[in-house]
Amino acid sequence: TKVGQGVVIEVGALDAALHALEKRQPLNAATGAIHAAGWADRTGGMRLVREDVGRHNALDKLIGAMGRAGIETADGFVLVTSRASYEMVAKSAVAGIPMLAAMSAPTALAVDLARGSGMTLVGFTRVGRHVVYSHPHRLEHAMTDQS
Repeated sequence: TKVGQGVVIEVGALDAALHALEKRQPLNAATGAIHAAGWADRTGGMRLVREDVGRHNALDKLIGAMGRAGIETADGFVLVTSRASYEMVAKSAVAGIPMLAAMSAPTALAVDLARGSGMTLVGFTRVGRHVVYSHPHRLEHAMTDQS
C-alpha cells in the first residue's frame, strides 16, 4: 500500500508532540508500563491518544478512533512510545498515514516496508533529536540514516 503525499512537518512539531503525548498518558503515569499511540496535527498538537499494555493494541485503537472521528490522515502523523515493527508500518500505511514516529528503534523490515510504501519513518524520537529512516521530504530539517 502506498501512502499519499501528506504534509511537511517542522522538526519542532515532533518535540511538541512528545511533550503533549506524555501529558496525555494517565495509565502510564499510574503504572509506568503502558504504551501509547497518538495522532498529532502538522504543528505537533496531539489530537487523539490511545493507551494499552500492547503497543500494537494502542495503535489499533488509535487508527479506529481516527476513522470514527473522520480524521484526514494526510494532515499529520502518528507518534508511538514503542519501537516500530513492520506490522505497525503496514497498519499505518493501510490507514493512509504518511509519517510514523517511534520513540525507540524500527526493525529492519519496518524500514524496508516504509521505504516501499512511501511512508516517512522516524525512530529514536526524543526532544531535539531523531533519526529519519525513509522519505525525509516530509520532515523539514531532518537528520537521515543513509544505510
